[in-house]
Amino acid sequence: MSEKSLFCGINKPADPANMTESEKKHTPVIECPDSVKAGEPFTVKINVGGISHVMEETHHIQWIELYSGDNFNARFDLTPVFTKPEVSITLVKGGKHNKATLRATERCNVHGQWEAVKEITVTE
Repeated sequence: MSEKSLFCGINKPADPANMTESEKKHTPVIECPDSVKAGEPFTVKINVGGISHVMEETHHIQWIELYSGDNFNARFDLTPVFTKPEVSITLVKGGKHNKATLRATERCNVHGQWEAVKEITVTE
C-alpha cells in the first residue's frame, strides 16, 4: 500500500490474521466484554495498535473515535507530547438489539485513518 493511498479512505488490515508491522501499529484494538447486560455499564478500552505507536511532533495519533453501529459515542483528541494513544470509556447499551457493533477509528498524521470493529452480544 503506498503512502498516498493511505489517505484515500479508512484503512483496515488486508489480512487480520497476518498483519504487517504498519497495520499492527495503526489498527485500533478494542477491549471490552464479548457479552454485556442491557442497561448495565461496561468499560471499553481502545489501544492504537498491537505494537506501540510513536507520539512525536512529526508522527503521532491525532484522535480516536468510538461508534456503536452508526451512532457516534466519543472522540478523544491527542497531542503528540505526554500522551499515549489509549483511552477508556464507560458505555451502557439499551435492550433494543441483541447484538451491537463497536467501531473504533483513529487518525495518524503520517499514515491516515484506521478502523477496527468488535461485535458484542447484549442480553436482557
